[in-house]
Amino acid sequence: MDYRKLGNSGAVVSHLCLGTMTFGSEADEATSFKLLDDYVAAGGNFIDTADVYSAGVSEEIIGRWLKDKPGRAQNLVIATKGRFPMGQGPNDLGLSRKHLGAALDASLKRLGVEQIDLYQMHAFDVLTPLEETLRFLDDSIRNGKIAYYGFSNFTGWQLTKAVWLAKLNGYQPPVTLQPQYSLLVRDIEHEIVPASLDAGIGLLPWSPLGGGWLSGKYKRDQMPTGATRLGENPKRGMEAFEARNAKDSTWAVIGAVEDIAKARGVSMAQVALAWVAAQPAVASVILGARTQEQLADNLKSAALKLSAGDLQTLGDVSKPVMADYPYGTGGINQRNRNIEGGR
Repeated sequence: MDYRKLGNSGAVVSHLCLGTMTFGSEADEATSFKLLDDYVAAGGNFIDTADVYSAGVSEEIIGRWLKDKPGRAQNLVIATKGRFPMGQGPNDLGLSRKHLGAALDASLKRLGVEQIDLYQMHAFDVLTPLEETLRFLDDSIRNGKIAYYGFSNFTGWQLTKAVWLAKLNGYQPPVTLQPQYSLLVRDIEHEIVPASLDAGIGLLPWSPLGGGWLSGKYKRDQMPTGATRLGENPKRGMEAFEARNAKDSTWAVIGAVEDIAKARGVSMAQVALAWVAAQPAVASVILGARTQEQLADNLKSAALKLSAGDLQTLGDVSKPVMADYPYGTGGINQRNRNIEGGR
């Protein structure tokens, strides 16, 4: 396991993070405990959850696991999130001081800790002034309830605005951003990655296997079946089968991943994870296993270092197709300049 700085903070995390969205839903408590044990045994020290995962059950499972061995939390970096509904009232969601105050206290109680290492805003809230959210987060650092804060699913302008509002008001700065990022979803490279590099923000990619597509479990034009996320619900979320299956680019990427995996004698999942881990600004890649076997395979990616040729091949085949302006060749050329002058 490699270790990297958590964005612009002084904390250090393993470059593979254990995501726990499956806890309490796809993985029962006994299985969740085993996943946590296996992850820590492999050298991992970074656990990510959210209050909304299984309506708080994921945090509760982690809390009971931490309680089972007192002092364990001191050796780990525990991250959770707040923003989405935890009740039916109009103030039971969002990034207001009122909701976040209740949500943070509830997460602390479920996790059984005095301080959350990384508290993340799960998504942008158009109704709450960003200054209100940032002041709450700065207060929460000062009163010891959280050590650092970050964001999830923010766009480039939202992240940059937050960074500069924090600087302007003398608040502690954000340290991380958690976006969707994989060989099948690379649009964050246009604005979000440059904004993160500019601010020293560490990226924590979620869904690095593209919802399981990059593990090779799905076949072209064959509707998924069985005990997989798409087998249980082919129309599930952003990784829904029909839309991705219809794109030639999807299968070109999967084919390239498969070729490299066979040549290196590793699984496709390991190749896909190693690619994400090698990208600029990435601090830690979030693994979302539901079984010990899945986690064991994913953790093996820690030892896989892709060659420059492998990275080039994967980068070329997965390059997102964009209109010429502002992200295509024409727009990019307008933003560059030659040091020696001239056109």
